[in-house]
Amino acid sequence: MSSEAALVNHLDLVNKVASEYLKGSDASEISKILDIPRVKVTELLTDWRVMAANNQAIHARAKEALAGADQHFSSLIKKAYEVIDSADTTANLTAKTTSIKLIADIESKRLEMLQKAGLLDNQELADELLETERKQEILISILKEVTSSCESCRPKVLTKLSQVNEGGVVVIDN
Repeated sequence: MSSEAALVNHLDLVNKVASEYLKGSDASEISKILDIPRVKVTELLTDWRVMAANNQAIHARAKEALAGADQHFSSLIKKAYEVIDSADTTANLTAKTTSIKLIADIESKRLEMLQKAGLLDNQELADELLETERKQEILISILKEVTSSCESCRPKVLTKLSQVNEGGVVVIDN
């Protein structure tokens, strides 16, 4: 067999293995599905990862996907702030509290995504963390203010905050 034909066969096998991997199969499952030794599957997956890492088109698509995800996070946060504004006008404390938690969760996921993508160095991450903490302090002061003037709201807020705090005790001093 010529080296060109061997290369084509190898790339075809890499594509089959990568296809199964992208469907969610692990190396053992791929080995059974394609009737290839597991060690060979692992080697082919390594080859595929190296090819993908060196492919400029894949890098460009990854950057586009990251930018799109970042825009999507911003859109979700904007919508959550709209819910907060609406909750203010209708005095719906439950919706407001839920939206505040949602914003914090979305920001956390966005930071995690950017960090995993290597786009945040330690200083940027520290700055983002400080900003998140500052926002949390503002949100806590809002909750304290609301619960101090509304005795029926206090238990609802404490219940929601306990859920956010994974069942921990939450105390809001007046």
